[in-house]
Amino acid sequence: MIGIVVVGHINFASGIQSAVEAIVGEQPQIRFIDFLPSTSAEQLQQHMADAVAECQQGQGVLLMTDVMGGTPCNRAIALLANTPNIKVVTGSNLPMIANACLERDELTLEQLVEFVISLGHQSISEVQQVDEEETPDLIDDGL
Repeated sequence: MIGIVVVGHINFASGIQSAVEAIVGEQPQIRFIDFLPSTSAEQLQQHMADAVAECQQGQGVLLMTDVMGGTPCNRAIALLANTPNIKVVTGSNLPMIANACLERDELTLEQLVEFVISLGHQSISEVQQVDEEETPDLIDDGL
């Protein structure tokens, strides 16, 4: 199983954790790390390195960060130099992270990266108003 480490600013990771667990249940080999104002960049990188080590079971670890150029992403990139068998994806959202949990047993690390990036592109769209009488099936409570 591929490990997953989710890192983001303030409560991004812990907030998305609760949503992911509501959708797919509690997951093994996944860690969520919040980059809080009280945490230094060096401390964050150490937390990330520890989480990668905890999640690494031989199939690799996918680090998923919130925004390109932010400290979580930059520190994840720094880990690439010294940590074998990890990949970093940035711009992560709920569909990407939840589906990574569901697909990580079936794919290689490289395939999982391609999958979540593709899913990220697909999950972004404009939503327009629909006529409830013409499309009643589209108006649903969802999850």
